[in-house]
Amino acid sequence: MDLVYLIGAGFAVMSGLGAGIGIGIATGRTSEAISRQPEAAGKIMSTFFLGIALAEATAIYGFVVAILVVVK
Repeated sequence: MDLVYLIGAGFAVMSGLGAGIGIGIATGRTSEAISRQPEAAGKIMSTFFLGIALAEATAIYGFVVAILVVVK
């Protein structure tokens, strides 16, 4: 296997780092928002879950691209 493909796969997998950081920030801000306005917890949580799903999707896409690059 060519080294360039392995380096590319490594960069593709690193998209999971961005997703993890984004989810961590979103979780902190969500708990802050709920503590400030507990009556709006339902709306806040639904938006939170949508944001987490989008962030996780980018990590999964990066993982799939890495697998496709390695398998070639």
